[in-house]
Amino acid sequence: MSFLKSLFGLGGKEAGDGAPATVAQVEHKGFTIRATPFKEAGQYQTCGVISKEVGGVLKEHKFIRADRFPALETAAEIAISKGKQIVDEQGERIFT
Repeated sequence: MSFLKSLFGLGGKEAGDGAPATVAQVEHKGFTIRATPFKEAGQYQTCGVISKEVGGVLKEHKFIRADRFPALETAAEIAISKGKQIVDEQGERIFT
């Protein structure tokens, strides 16, 4: 099935480890927010990763939203915005 997805452009671009590729990255209040939108149903789904080193350990929180956009850049901008919102509202509690 993955062969057919890649043949017809249905699969999103992925990093070498199978995770969606990082499209944009920002630092916000000590957290790193990476936008990792992926292609779904012909559009790009909002997705990202929030990370921070806590006590010498890198913690990550992955998020996916239902929002989809025709442009990759728009999906990445929204993912960064949503990531900042999550950090502002929850801070380090996202890792518990």
